[in-house]
Amino acid sequence: MKMFDLTGRVAIVTGGNGGIGLGMARGLAQAGASVVVAGRNAEKSAQAAGELEALGAKAAAIAVDVRDEGACRRLIEETIRRFGRIDILVNNAGINIRKQPQEYSLDEWREMIDTNLTSAFVLSNAVYPHMKAQGGGKIIDIGSMMSIFGASFTGPYGATKGGIVQMARAMAVAWAKDNIQVNCVLPGWIDTELTRTGRQNIEGLHERVLGRTPAGRWGDPADFAGIAVFLASPASDFLTGTAIPVDGGYSVQG
Repeated sequence: MKMFDLTGRVAIVTGGNGGIGLGMARGLAQAGASVVVAGRNAEKSAQAAGELEALGAKAAAIAVDVRDEGACRRLIEETIRRFGRIDILVNNAGINIRKQPQEYSLDEWREMIDTNLTSAFVLSNAVYPHMKAQGGGKIIDIGSMMSIFGASFTGPYGATKGGIVQMARAMAVAWAKDNIQVNCVLPGWIDTELTRTGRQNIEGLHERVLGRTPAGRWGDPADFAGIAVFLASPASDFLTGTAIPVDGGYSVQG
């Protein structure tokens, strides 16, 4: 369908070399977009870019540490140099350290804030003038169930994911006049490398997730291909400032 066609569009997906990021990158590639996979692990990013190329898309891997402001700004400029434009920015890069609040060091707090939240601010800030100049764009920020709920073992992580929703809302209001839509996706419990570690460390987590999720399963990165295409395409041009759960119904349970 033409309203979902991304032919000629260029996307950056941070943390796009695995998990939810790669699931979104696959969707964007299949809809016709050229995709830049940005991540710290250059080898893993190159493999992901090769996978996207096998789907028929133009793709590139660019190594970046999103905690570094200069590296983030160079990512934007390098993408412009290679592809001539940026239409879609997916701020997906993120980490989690699971501890009780009193157990975190200030360095751990700062690492999560810088990786999950500050990087999304810097990249959005850096891409804004390019999107404005070309007449519009799409920014997709990745939140979490911890944007909605609290958990004892996600203090700093929850702060970043609550903050990213409020940041996206502010940008959505500020940049609507420039035809830039900013929306959030809130993943539920998804079967990724990040959550597998959580299941190993948190007793009973697997059973609690299944018991609360009406879909009766953990999510899969492939479940994010469709929402990525929707939020990146003309189909969502009148949608901005939203936070959409993709969680199998987890968040609707009282």
